[in-house]
Amino acid sequence: MSTRGAAAAAVLVLGMLTACSSGAPSAAPASSSSASSSSPAGTSAAGVPTPDHVMVVIFENEDAENIVGGSQAPYLTSLAAKGVAFTDAHGETHPSEPNYLALFSGSTQGVTDDSCPLSFSGGNLAAQLQAAGRTFVGYSEDLPAAGFTGCHAGHYARKHNPWVDFDGLPASVNQPYAALPADFAALPTVSFVVPNLCNDMHDCGVAAGDRWAAAHLPAYVTWAQQHNSLLVITFDEDNGSSANHIATVLVGPMVQPGTSDQRVDHYAVLRTLEDMYGLPPLGKAAGAPPLSGIWTAPPR
Repeated sequence: MSTRGAAAAAVLVLGMLTACSSGAPSAAPASSSSASSSSPAGTSAAGVPTPDHVMVVIFENEDAENIVGGSQAPYLTSLAAKGVAFTDAHGETHPSEPNYLALFSGSTQGVTDDSCPLSFSGGNLAAQLQAAGRTFVGYSEDLPAAGFTGCHAGHYARKHNPWVDFDGLPASVNQPYAALPADFAALPTVSFVVPNLCNDMHDCGVAAGDRWAAAHLPAYVTWAQQHNSLLVITFDEDNGSSANHIATVLVGPMVQPGTSDQRVDHYAVLRTLEDMYGLPPLGKAAGAPPLSGIWTAPPR
């Protein structure tokens, strides 16, 4: 705009303001107190985002370096490039089962092996979500039927399915992977997805798990980017080392792509899920900081 045009515009605006001040009173400015006392839209009070849906996919028994950047994991490596990869992520212990319990309930429940069946009555993520009016479903590949409580069926193993161990949960939270809705908008608030013993890398190695991921996850990843939803990929444990160094990757529109050197574990992931939906942290999750430094600026 020219200098002369800018001056004319300024005179016009001044005249309008003068007319407003001499006429009916204008509306009072909106108060800023509500913005300062509540979280921005899409963000929990704890400062983490509140996704519409979170899908947590759990693989098995592989060292972190074999996954992100690993020659047999091109798809998972490409996912890490789209999201954030935690370079200092860890399982809690060995073997598998207590790690699943830690991620789901904030405690290994005193379990030190892969015993089956087990039964617990304490707090857990599914019960918390349900009590808060949210939803949870665990989807296990090769689970023969909804609510199945057996220890084994084909390549399904109950030791990788912690929600079936908690007596207070309805059978409806325990679903076959085949029941995962094709319309992702019908997903529960939080879902856990456990591939079978071959596809989770337990029996068949990294390449098999990466092929499964490439076949099953891209549609959700694409949808999540447009629907305020999040994918979490993690592992129960590494291949048996004392460091228990695992890959953990988050992908979604609320995540800043890159890497994070924050030390995280199953309790930190659980704490983050709980903070997202305003849930009190369970067990050792109370002492674990949520995932931080990775979130995009919340929508306003």
